[in-house]
Order: sequence, then structure tokens, then C-alpha cells
Amino acid sequence: MNEEQRIAQLRQELHEHNHRYYVDNQPTISDYDFDMLMHELQDLEARHPELYDPNSPTQRVGSDLQQEFRQVTHRYPMLSLANTYSEQDVRDWYDSVSKGLAGEPFDVCCEMKYDGLSISLTYVDGKLTQAVTRGDGVHGDDVTQNVRTIRSIPLVLVPQPDAPNLPPREFEIRGEILMPWKSFERLNAEREAAEEPLFANPRNAASGTLKSLDSRVVAARQLDAYLYYLLGENLPAEGHLENLETARSWGFKISQGMKKAHSVEEIISYIDYWDQQRKNLPVATDGIVLKVNSLRQQRALGFTAKSPRWAIAYKFKAERACTTLLEVTYQVGRTGAVTPVANMEPVQLAGTTVRRATLNNEDFIRSFDLHIGDHVYVEKGGEIIPKIVGVDIDQRPIISQPVTFIKRCPECGTPLIKSLPQAPLSTEGDRGKMAAWYCPNDTGCPPQIKGRIEHFISRRAMNIMSLGPETVDEYYRRKIIRNIADLYDIEVQQINGDGSRTTSAQKVVNGIQQSKNVPFERVVFALGIRFIGETTARLLARHFKSMDALMAATPEELQEVEGVGEVMASSIVAYFANPQNREIVERLRGYGLQFALSAEQTAAQSNRLAGQSIVISGVFQHHSRDEYKLIIEQNGGKNVGSISGKTSFILAGDNMGPSKLEKAKKLGIRIVSEDEFLAMLQ
Repeated sequence: MNEEQRIAQLRQELHEHNHRYYVDNQPTISDYDFDMLMHELQDLEARHPELYDPNSPTQRVGSDLQQEFRQVTHRYPMLSLANTYSEQDVRDWYDSVSKGLAGEPFDVCCEMKYDGLSISLTYVDGKLTQAVTRGDGVHGDDVTQNVRTIRSIPLVLVPQPDAPNLPPREFEIRGEILMPWKSFERLNAEREAAEEPLFANPRNAASGTLKSLDSRVVAARQLDAYLYYLLGENLPAEGHLENLETARSWGFKISQGMKKAHSVEEIISYIDYWDQQRKNLPVATDGIVLKVNSLRQQRALGFTAKSPRWAIAYKFKAERACTTLLEVTYQVGRTGAVTPVANMEPVQLAGTTVRRATLNNEDFIRSFDLHIGDHVYVEKGGEIIPKIVGVDIDQRPIISQPVTFIKRCPECGTPLIKSLPQAPLSTEGDRGKMAAWYCPNDTGCPPQIKGRIEHFISRRAMNIMSLGPETVDEYYRRKIIRNIADLYDIEVQQINGDGSRTTSAQKVVNGIQQSKNVPFERVVFALGIRFIGETTARLLARHFKSMDALMAATPEELQEVEGVGEVMASSIVAYFANPQNREIVERLRGYGLQFALSAEQTAAQSNRLAGQSIVISGVFQHHSRDEYKLIIEQNGGKNVGSISGKTSFILAGDNMGPSKLEKAKKLGIRIVSEDEFLAMLQ
């Protein structure tokens, strides 16, 4: 046997052993023997670089080559499922399916709803060729290199000898990327020891890991995956469950807990069973997914604008636990808002040990009349964020101190102020702002400074993805940066350390320089002006067209912009009135950031849709929904989320929701197709 043949043999053997260990949990060789085979393959591949294969078992260790994720259009849109929270909702859905099938008998496949990151895997000729995140359902990020490091995902299919069917030449299989509880707790223990911020839950940890630009990080964190849906031509069976059982024989990790139910009572029984047993699973779950099993019947039932009619997600009720409130500490956010945090006796809740819970604001504390030493009830909202939902007054210690909100910033000592909007409070968000205490030292309070820098570099702002929160914290401690403008003074030699990080240092500098091309509207958002979100920043940029005009605007002129009231207008004026902020803005101008709409953006603006309120519904071919919202705004129109008598027309794509269609007909609202809409603007 020559070396080329030995490489092929080793690859096949290692793929088989990998499957037995990570999917079947039935290894047939020792870890030592596995490592010896792996080392032999690595040595042979090093001698034969011409035989490189991205799906070789040696590629699971990851690479330090960092690449930006490219956007990919899904062949089949990845729609979300409608959620239900009660037994009656499940019965109503079951009845609606029965009516949709005109009384034809049907089975329902019941399966666990894993709490992770949705992924779509494409295989061609038995090899993994692409892995794409859900994204917005139409487009997702290509994370193939990272997914190759997840050992429960086969790189090359090795069908079992008794497999009823061989895989199609090309198909797609979807599932969930997860971080097991053990991996999650180990990771947070490591981060705590290193004094790094902890991940809130396994889902966030899995999502953050999969989006890492360093695939070695992904490999080290030991993610897992469960697959739950097969798509493509020439599938092996007409039934969903039968297809997944066949996919299991090809080497995929499929949940063992799936079951076909023949009645709604069997579905309820399945839900009740797993509501208790899910606590024993190695990964996080937050509900049950119910799918009509027949693919033919799925096609007959079809879709609404957002979700399939043939499937629904039942969400488990939040688990509750009782523990003791030990103390209240305070965190300062990037806008200066001070958030109280409850520190409690550790308690097990939904698979994790909970020690802290947000208390939102002063009004929240008062609503429970919280005292130190109280026995408090804690839940996880959506199985993720711990929150206090009640207090057992009867168990309150005789001598206990009520919780009183602090008067000075815990970070810089500045007296706190309460932001009291003078305009009418129209939303819960406004009322939340009124209840919040703020540190006004926005140019000298470390968490605010670092928070604004993190906001500035974020994806939706300046998109400097070569930097992250940990790097910002390091540069701040080393006094390399003290505000957002300092970023543009960074040089390679400053951040190259001992000289061994030249490549990564150059990548950071390049990313900062490239951000100078980010359009003006995102520069406005990136400044981090209090209360100014992404949409408002875009409207301000298009209204005033330049930074100079925006800085010179009066409160009255600012309120001419849709959605800008007294609170926002006052915040904008105050921001630009601050000499330190003005200095930073002028420095950014000097560095060459975009301080006005481009000629192309200005040319794209028109008044063709002026005064018209437009609802967008359905799935589109030429542009995404976000792009159509942008086009509507550029042409003077207004995006609205619901249909009313004031709606001018509905921009309708494929799979428009039947309820919206019915309401539009009832109100006599015009339906405009995608092509008609684009023709209107030409």
C-alpha cells in the first residue's frame, strides 16, 4: 500500500471512529489509539500537500486564519415557527391542520426543540460542502470552516451497512448547533478564572462561538449538533420521521426522543413527559416542535408569511426556584444607565446554576419592596435570562434592610441623575427611561467610554469586526484608546506586543481604516447618542444630509423628523453641545469618515412615495425586506407594521399571510406586487 492509499484508508477509518465516539457514544478503540492514527495521518498529509482535503479528519482542529463570513442566499427560506404556550393552543393548531386537510387523517412528528443556533448543511456526493446560519431566513452567514470542527457533524458520510437508502447526490439537512451543559460550565469557569465576562446561557455561548473568526476557538469549545429536517429532491421517504431515521443511518446525529403521534392526546402526553425529563438531557431545550409527518400534506398546508402551517413550537413554562437575596450591586451601561443586579444564593434553574438576576430599575425594586435576606422566586425568561418574579414576605427576616438605590456612580463616583422626559410618555420604553438613573459623566466614566467604543465598532455601526469587547478592554487598560476617535490613531507597533502578532495587528489596523467607507447614516448611529437607535439615525441622516446640518439643527428642526420627539431632540442637542463630543466629531471628520450622504444616496432619494404608508408582507425575489424598507424611506414613504384604514398599499411578496390578505380586501387596500413596486419607482 502506497502513502496515497494509506491516507485514504486512514481518513475513512478516522471518520468511522469519530462517528462511533461522538454520535453513537460507542467507541471501539482507545483515545490513545485514535490519537496515534490521527498523528500518522497528519504526518502523511504534511508530506503530501497535493492531497489536501478540506473534509479530512485532521481539519477538525481549526485554523488561525481569520476570514470574514460571506452572506449566502438560502435555497429554501429558513422560516421561524409560530409559538404556542398552552395545551389549548396545541389543540387549536391540531384542529386547524385537520380543517386544512379537509378531514384527511394525518400523523404528527413530535420532537425536542433544542435551544441553540439554527444551521443548514449542504452535502454533495456524500461530502459537506457548505454550512449556513439562519440569518434573516432568506440570507445567512457561511460558517463552513467553523462547522467542520464540530465532531458530531459528519464531514464525509459513512452509511451503515444496513442503511435502507443511499444519500441523494445533493441534499440539505437542517438542525441546531448547541453547547452542551458540561462544555458551557467548563467554558464559564475558565472565563471566570481569567476575569472575563461570563456567557449568560449555552445558546449565547454557542452563537458567539460559531461566529468566531478563529476556528480554533470553535474546535476548543466542543460544540454539538442535532439534525431535524431533510430537504432536497429524491428524498428516501414521503414521511418526515422516516427521512430522519434514514439520515441517522447515513451518519447524522438525530434526536432519539422523536415520536409519531396519531392523536392530540398522544401529543399532550409527549409534552407532559418531556416537560419533566428534559432536565436530564445533556443540552438545553425550551420546548417541543410538532410537525405534520407527511411531506405531501406539508405541501398542501403551505406557509404563512412567517411560518409553516404544518408545524408549531410549544414552549415550556419557565422553571421557577426560590433562593435568598444576598446583596444588590450596580452596573453602568454605555449610555450611563445604572442597572441594579440581584446577587443570590446559588440555585439550580433550567440546567444552570443561577447566582445573579437583573432588577431592571428603581421602580422594579420598589414594586417588590425588596429587602436584603428576602426569599425570592426566580424564573428564566425564555429559559435564558434569570429574573425575580416574586418575594415570600412571610419568610422575611425580622431584622432586614430595604434595598435603596445608590446615589453615586459605582464606577466613577459621580452623583447620579434621573432622566425625566418633558414630552408625553408614549411607550413602555419611554417609561423605562424615566425610571432609570444615569451617570452624567459620559466622557470620564470607564464603562461608558468602553461601551461607546464597543457600540462604535459593532456590525450595524462601523463594522470593525477585527476588534471585540475583550480587545477594547485591553486597549483601554493600556491607554491606547480613551474615546472612539483614538481608534484611528492606532498603529501596528502599538498593538503588536512582543512582535509575534504582526498579522493580527495589521488586520486590526486595516479593519479600522476600511471603516472610513461606512455610509453617513451608520456614522450617525455609531456616535452612540443617547436614545438614538439605528432607524432614527437613518432618518436623521436622510433629513439633514450632512453632519454639519445635523449639528446645527434646533430642537424644533429635529422634531420635524419622523419619530423624533422632545426627548430625542434634547439628547441630540446636548450631545453636540458638549465640547468633548464636538472635539471627537471633528477628529473623526479629519480622519476621513463619511460626514454626508453620498452623491449616489442623494440621487436615489425622491418624493415618489411621499405621504404614503406602506406595509411589507411576504418573501421577495429581488431585494430583502430590509432593503425594501430602505427603498421606501429613500423615496419619501413610511414603513408601517400593521394594516389599517390609513395604509396606502401593501407591498406583497410570495406567501403573504392570509390574515393580512383578508384584512386588506375588507378595507379595500391595494395589493402591489414586487415587480409593480419597482416599476413605480423607475
